Amino acid sequence: MNHELPVAFGSGCGSCGLSRRKFLAGCAACAAGVAGLSVPGMASAQGAAAAKPRVRLVFSHTPSTGPIWPNIGYDFEPPKKRFTEKIVQLCPDVEFLPVTVQNVDQARKLLEEDKAKNIDGYLVVLMACWGGVPQTIAAAGKPTIFADDLYGGSGEFLIAYSAVRRQGLKVGGISSSRIEDVADAARCFELLKQPGGSAEAFVAAVLASRKKNTKPAGDLVCLADPVQAVSPGECLKRLKQSKVLVIGANHGGLYKQIADVFGTTVVPFDFKELNECYQKADKEQAAQCADQWIRGAERVIEPSRDEIVKCAAMYLGMKEMLKRHGAQGITINCLGGFYGGHITAYPCLGFHQLNNDGLVGGCEADIISAMTMLTLTHLVGRPGYISDPVIDTSKNQIIYAHCVAPSKVFGPKGPTNPYHLRNHSEDRKGAAIRSLMPLGYMTTTVEFHPVRKEVIFHQGKSVENVDEDKACRTKLAVEVKGDIDKLMKEWDQWGWHRVTVYGDVKEPVFELAKALGMKVVEEA
Repeated sequence: MNHELPVAFGSGCGSCGLSRRKFLAGCAACAAGVAGLSVPGMASAQGAAAAKPRVRLVFSHTPSTGPIWPNIGYDFEPPKKRFTEKIVQLCPDVEFLPVTVQNVDQARKLLEEDKAKNIDGYLVVLMACWGGVPQTIAAAGKPTIFADDLYGGSGEFLIAYSAVRRQGLKVGGISSSRIEDVADAARCFELLKQPGGSAEAFVAAVLASRKKNTKPAGDLVCLADPVQAVSPGECLKRLKQSKVLVIGANHGGLYKQIADVFGTTVVPFDFKELNECYQKADKEQAAQCADQWIRGAERVIEPSRDEIVKCAAMYLGMKEMLKRHGAQGITINCLGGFYGGHITAYPCLGFHQLNNDGLVGGCEADIISAMTMLTLTHLVGRPGYISDPVIDTSKNQIIYAHCVAPSKVFGPKGPTNPYHLRNHSEDRKGAAIRSLMPLGYMTTTVEFHPVRKEVIFHQGKSVENVDEDKACRTKLAVEVKGDIDKLMKEWDQWGWHRVTVYGDVKEPVFELAKALGMKVVEEA
C-alpha cells in the first residue's frame, strides 16, 4: 500500500453511534473560519482554462483538538496538500479551488460566497465525521461528489451519501483507498462543460465510474466452520430469561419495545453504581486479571500495566453489577462517561472478556446493537462484534472498525486468536484491544431492530486484519458477498453500527426473524 497519500487515497467508534459522534464533534469546538489552501500549479480561470469546469474542492473535517476519527491531534494539513497536488495532476481538465470547511455555518458561508464565482460543482472530501458539511453542500443542488477519506470521515460519508441518494440529489459518492478512483469520478465534472451535459448525466457517470473501478468479487469459498444453532423457540426462551443493563443513558420507550419483541428486560442506571463497584474491586484480583491479559497478548504497545489494571478493575466492577442484578449483558455510554469524567477507566478490555466468556459487553450504550449481540450469543453461542464500518470499493471490502472485539470468535470453548493491547484510538488514552481475527471464514453482519421490526443483513469472507493507525484499533476486512454498491444504500436508515459474528448463520437468522415477525433487509 502506498503511504505517500492519506489512507482513503492510497495509504492507509448505529443510531446510537450517530449521537455519540455528535457528542465528539461538540467536544471538539470548531475554531477557525473557512480556510483556503494554495497549491503550486493550480489552474487559473484565464485563457485556455476558461472552458474547464470550476470545482470547489472542500476538505470537510472538525478540529482535532478533541477525540475524533481519525484521532485527537491528527494533522490534516499534509494529507490535504498531497491530495490536492495529486488530484490536480490526475485531472488536468478540471480547475480545483481548495478550501477547508469545518461546520454547517462555514459551509453555508462558502455557498453564499460561491454564488458570485461561477462554481460548477463540489468535490467534498470527508476527512473526519459529523461536521454536517456534506449534507449542507449537497442541499445547494450543484453537481457534487462525496469522497470518503477512509478511517476519517467514513461514518458521515455512509450516512450522508445514502441519505442524498434517497433524496435524489445531484450527488455521486466514492469510498476507495485509491486516489485514482476519486480522480476518475472527478473527471466526470468535465461533462458539465460539454453540449447537453446535465447534472443527471454527471451523477450517472460518477456511478458508472465507481462501478467500473470496483474490484470484481474474488474467491468466496470459505474454510469449514460448522455452526450449532438452537431453534428459534429456544433462542426466544433464553431472551425472555435475560436482562441487559444500560449505564449512563436512557432510551425511554425503547426498553418497553425491546421487552415486547424479545421479552428481554432492560434496566437503565446512571454511573454511580458502576463507579462504586469499580472502586470496590479487589486490587489483587484486578492485578491478576491484567497480568493474564498482558501474558496473552502478542504485543502490548501503548498502555502501561497500571492502566491495564484500572481496566481490569472496571471489568470486575461490571461483573459485580451483572451478578448483583442477575443480568447477562451490559452496555455503557463509555465515551460520554470517560470524556465527561463520569468514569476513569475504559471498559473496552472488560467488554472483550465478557464477550469471550459468553456474556455481552456492548459499546456506547447502543442498546440495539447490544440486543443484537445478546440474540446472536443465544442463537449460535458466538460473540457479536460491534463496529463502525468502512467501505473500500477498490478491494470490494467492508472493514469493521472498533476498539472492542472478542478474541474467541468461535465461542467460549473455541481457540483464542492473537491480539494486541493498545490505547483507545480517538483520544489516545486508556487501554483497548486490537484483535487479529481468523481469515478465510464466512462472517454474518446483522442488526435486529425492535421498532422497525426489521433485520439488516449482509455477509462476507474475512480476508485481512487491516494495520492502520487512524481510527479504531481492530479493523477486520471482509470481501463482500453480493453487491457492494447496494451495501452503500441503507446507512441513513440504520445508523453506522453493525454487529458481526463468525459463521454462515443466514438460515438461523432468517428463521428467528420469521419467528419474531421481522422482515430481513439484505443490504448487499
